[in-house]
Amino acid sequence: MFLNPDTIAAIATPPGNGGVGIIRISGALVTEIAKQVLNKSPIPRYALFSSFIDADSSVIDSGISLYFPGPASYTGEDILELQGHGGSVVLDMLLRRILSLGARLANPGEFTERAFLNNKLDLAQAEAVADLIESSTEQSVRSAQKSMQGLFSAQINELVIELTELRVYVEAAIDFVDEEIDFLTDGVVVKRINRILDNIKKILKTAQQGQLLRDGMTIVLVGKPNAGKSSLLNALAGHEAAIVTDIAGTTRDVLREHIQLDGMPLHIVDTAGLRESDNSIEKEGIRRAHEEIKKADKILFLIDARESETEDLLKTLPRNIDIIKVYNKIDLLGMKPEIKKTEKGCSCYLSIKTGEGMDLLKQHLKQSVGFNEATENVCIARRRHLEAIKKGYDFVESALNQLEVSQAGELVAEDLRQAQMSFSEITGTFTSDDLLGKIFSSFCIGK
Repeated sequence: MFLNPDTIAAIATPPGNGGVGIIRISGALVTEIAKQVLNKSPIPRYALFSSFIDADSSVIDSGISLYFPGPASYTGEDILELQGHGGSVVLDMLLRRILSLGARLANPGEFTERAFLNNKLDLAQAEAVADLIESSTEQSVRSAQKSMQGLFSAQINELVIELTELRVYVEAAIDFVDEEIDFLTDGVVVKRINRILDNIKKILKTAQQGQLLRDGMTIVLVGKPNAGKSSLLNALAGHEAAIVTDIAGTTRDVLREHIQLDGMPLHIVDTAGLRESDNSIEKEGIRRAHEEIKKADKILFLIDARESETEDLLKTLPRNIDIIKVYNKIDLLGMKPEIKKTEKGCSCYLSIKTGEGMDLLKQHLKQSVGFNEATENVCIARRRHLEAIKKGYDFVESALNQLEVSQAGELVAEDLRQAQMSFSEITGTFTSDDLLGKIFSSFCIGK
């Protein structure tokens, strides 16, 4: 167990006034603090109605106290929760009383960090706690719950076990040459490596889905003035988020809408129309548009279907970001909605005004990032998880290359070791203090 000499305390409910306010305390001084504040010894796992007493014996508040002795608690330490009224002043008075008895104010995420350090949760499960709180869709809530329950960690741990067993076989063959195990040519290692690579691909596919559920996708709408950008924003958002007029250049600033597309979070950014302008306000809007474009996951390039000249504007857009050309106003030309895919990219023909082709665009957006509405086996995942999985895959692939091309047994063993380290970073078996600090500092205070 990780033994921290500090006892920590924090208000665990959101700021402001509410019906109930909760203060959470964890550490070695919990029982002593409980005796001072409650005027009695707490009973383990028993909801006790109590008065919360100040230093001068006056009553600060009254409510429910819950005591969880370690190690059978969330943090693995003694925990006391005081559930009183949710007024900000009364909670602050009670917190000051607790701090005066030897506790200190908890850092963001410190309760969950102690749970991780005391092996109550692994790192992926700890991150899922914050992801559950921040979930914006029902699917992301369910996926975060799966990660909290350890499903994602179990998949990673199985992979680590496979790599460990393979490393034992390879390194034993290197160290004990008298056993005449020629793993370089017997085909056993090749089969096992290929099986591991297949498993990594499966995990990566579901992790990418989980990362989409957590972070969503940022889509920036660009194009000439009056191409239909703001109309598309309104159509996707389902309400009048942007002003739409016949006057070119109505949108001067960046507009943002967070929506759900069949469970996939989308961050839609509407920008000023791209054109040459002498108007200082419009020029600033165009500058901001280019800043947003750089941060996009995808660009929807709106084009009036009656026009054809777009190449000059396309040349101003980043080449490393996927661009979908959206030809709007097809109703004015009597065209049918469709998706056209070529080597140069994808084009969608639709009418925002009539709604024709909007379903095609939505479906293409989901397909283009591999989003699947069926999330039964999908766990929530973070960008760092994807990076670790991809890095581990590269090391395993390198091990296969060393085996088949270079015939270098020691290099095979080293690549497998590096792959194992990469996957272990996900669950926190091998993790730097800097990474832990970065992860837990993003949590809520009191969690």
